[in-house]
Amino acid sequence: MRRLLAITVIPLLACLVLAGCGSSKPSSAASSSASATNSNSSVSVAGAFGATPVVTIPKVNANNKLTVKTVIHGTGTTVTKTDAMAANFVLYFWDGKSSTLKANTFTQNPTVIGGTMLPGLETALIGQKVGSRILAVIPPADGYGTSGNSQLGITGSTTLVFVIDVLKSYAATASAVGATESNGGGSLPAVAAHAGTAPTVTVPSAKPPTALVTKTLIKGSGPKVAKGQYVIAQYTGYIWRTKKVFDSSWTAGSPFGFVIGASPEQVIPGWDTGLAGQTVGSRVMLVIPPKDGYGTTGASQAGITGTDTLVFVVDIIDAFQHGA
Repeated sequence: MRRLLAITVIPLLACLVLAGCGSSKPSSAASSSASATNSNSSVSVAGAFGATPVVTIPKVNANNKLTVKTVIHGTGTTVTKTDAMAANFVLYFWDGKSSTLKANTFTQNPTVIGGTMLPGLETALIGQKVGSRILAVIPPADGYGTSGNSQLGITGSTTLVFVIDVLKSYAATASAVGATESNGGGSLPAVAAHAGTAPTVTVPSAKPPTALVTKTLIKGSGPKVAKGQYVIAQYTGYIWRTKKVFDSSWTAGSPFGFVIGASPEQVIPGWDTGLAGQTVGSRVMLVIPPKDGYGTTGASQAGITGTDTLVFVVDIIDAFQHGA
């Protein structure tokens, strides 16, 4: 699962739009958009951009054609294959002659869509403009294939019906923008980086601090991050003991989104505590002891023991209010 290591919980909402989430893998090739003469084209969408859409799905069997329609044409920048998007969406599972609403982010927080998407979503979204609302009716061949995805409740015959509002787009190279205040160093790790690239962290040979350390490296000029906001960030994570990277959004190919201070928590406690009150555009170094990280159990899949201190360099790219 993408980015399992940096967070405590990955919401299933994110898995629903990403290839390779869970045990099943989608088809590798997407088909072209369907013509107007099929059952999929009978799916209708009503409502204003930014509000939960009203979706009507006919009580017939879906066909096996990918159907894409731009319901509302935006006027923002064009989304490219390397971009990530902040988006709201609803998702229906269309099985046989019935359909069921399975996800709605309009009443919660936006979701980051980027990196390796489902083939049908990639076809539907790349080339669209920010501010657009897109309907995508995705058959199994362009979704999770004939094996489906048992973790998400998707069978090998489930057609996915997405309606997606593209709120913003972010380049894969999005990074902190602001005035440099520090590069760390001394008893703390030293950080070297250029705009648009992953920072390099040099961990000292000294013992790590026993309490959480938050160090602002670049001070952004945006608003302060508050509990309950959906934050979009780039990050690199190091284990102090090994002095090596264990996880990074830069290598994943797109920024990472999470709700700060969520209940249940979506990130390790050191992130919730250390990033709250920081400003958008900032780069922050977090030195996180076990009690604020993965606790005494650690995270064996990442090589993290119950005594490991972690070092994160986090670029705060954006933040949304609840329901934005």
